[in-house]
Amino acid sequence: MSRLADNTTDEPNQPVPAEDAVITSAPTLAPARARLCLWLLVLLGFALGCAEFVVIGIEPEIAADFHVTLARAGELVSWFAGAYAVMTPALALGTGRFRRFPLLVAYGIVFCGANLAALVAPTFGLLLASRLLIGSVAGALLATAVTFVPELVSPARASMAIALVYGAFSVAMVLVTSLGKIAATVASWRVVMAATFVLSLVTIALLVAFLPRTGATDEPSTVGEQLALLRDARVIVGMLIFVFGVGAVYVFYAYVTPYLQNVLGMTAGQASVTLLAYGAMTILSNMLSGWGDARFGLRSLAVTFPLQAVLLVTLWALGPRTPGAVAVIMLIALSMYVISTPCVSLFLRVARTRHPKALTLASSVEPTAFNIGIAFGTAIGGVIVDGPGLRSVGVVGAAFALVAFALTIVTMRIDARARREDRERSRA
Repeated sequence: MSRLADNTTDEPNQPVPAEDAVITSAPTLAPARARLCLWLLVLLGFALGCAEFVVIGIEPEIAADFHVTLARAGELVSWFAGAYAVMTPALALGTGRFRRFPLLVAYGIVFCGANLAALVAPTFGLLLASRLLIGSVAGALLATAVTFVPELVSPARASMAIALVYGAFSVAMVLVTSLGKIAATVASWRVVMAATFVLSLVTIALLVAFLPRTGATDEPSTVGEQLALLRDARVIVGMLIFVFGVGAVYVFYAYVTPYLQNVLGMTAGQASVTLLAYGAMTILSNMLSGWGDARFGLRSLAVTFPLQAVLLVTLWALGPRTPGAVAVIMLIALSMYVISTPCVSLFLRVARTRHPKALTLASSVEPTAFNIGIAFGTAIGGVIVDGPGLRSVGVVGAAFALVAFALTIVTMRIDARARREDRERSRA
């Protein structure tokens, strides 16, 4: 999910001046060690992505093993996302004055311990509790790790470095949902959990061994100075865009595996291949998000959401017609992350121009809002699955996409007015 690089200025199509870069520190480590640490941060992004998406491909096996419904198994996604959304900004605000390295170690220990608990959980309740714990620290762990980037790369490369770290999420989703499904079918879903635990343990151990213990930190700021960002109308409505825009897809995607098998009639192997292709399309979606933001800014979303609504309604209309439905599903995947870069660019620009001490919180708004959207969409999807049935998720997702479109138009108008005010203030 490469969504923390502020790659636009106030006008779309213009490159970001060096003096506008969010991160301006110079690297302080030996080049070889700095490169190693950067790739370890990318590995951390991958490990965190695996921890988040690991259950997507194995929900039917988990449901069968614990004798719960698919909707109940879907709570492993929604509750994780809810904990992530709440605890990421809470920990960012509450630990801002602590040194980074001890925080990273503490978060890493909890993260690994919770993954181990998920692996050995004897009941569904304990598995759900472990997912809550992983979600509670995952965002804070990543946010803390990213603050090491200024010591690893030059200012000109900082945005790309952060993009690499967050882009690893998409790669994780591709592999863990498809290969995880295969492993769960051949062996057990616990094998997938075991691989996730081992990956998390190795990653945290390497980070602790090689990351610098001290270095540059963000300028200290009070909670009040940071919270001022969340009172800006553009940020408030922008977060709602995420809730409905991400929710529009996750009403369907949180239950994509049973959809492929129960509605389209795929075998487990066919579903795994389809999930792999879906994940590959989401990587392209991240690239499309950056391209759309660079050229059109928020206007790109005014096109994306109506198209997404059409795709989701078409998915419902096609029903079990497999070839056409699979093509539509791939296009839904292509639209899945287009929302990200335009919104995060907006959040960081608002912070830079009006709330400069809230840049760290601004970078936490996107993952928080994104995971609220995941939790919202997954929860509503569970209601649909238990009620009208899997086939109806497309209609509800389309309605959410249209709400996101309306919110985008509102945000564009608020932002245009705020920009005029900023220009007038600069001339005065």
